[in-house]
Amino acid sequence: MSAIRATWTNGQIIPDCPVDWPEGARLLVEPDLTAGGSIGVSEEECSNTPEAIADWLRWSNSLEPLIITPEEEADAEAWMRKVNEYDIANMDKGIEDLFR
Repeated sequence: MSAIRATWTNGQIIPDCPVDWPEGARLLVEPDLTAGGSIGVSEEECSNTPEAIADWLRWSNSLEPLIITPEEEADAEAWMRKVNEYDIANMDKGIEDLFR
């Protein structure tokens, strides 16, 4: 199997050319930042002028507070416990992979 180029479009990876990979093949996908794409805001796009800071503060102050019900909080805590239990039960698997 050889590497290809692809484009992220509408939540899907679209290959630039046909691929001959077997069904179920595992992939390593990472953005190609050398191809002119970037993630986040560049230094040039960020302004620290008093006007820009005032705009940001105005936007930040306009946000509504996030209100979480007691049921939602209990669900989140139960999920975190479940994730922690899974991590503890499977931590040896990750260590074993280091020595293969």
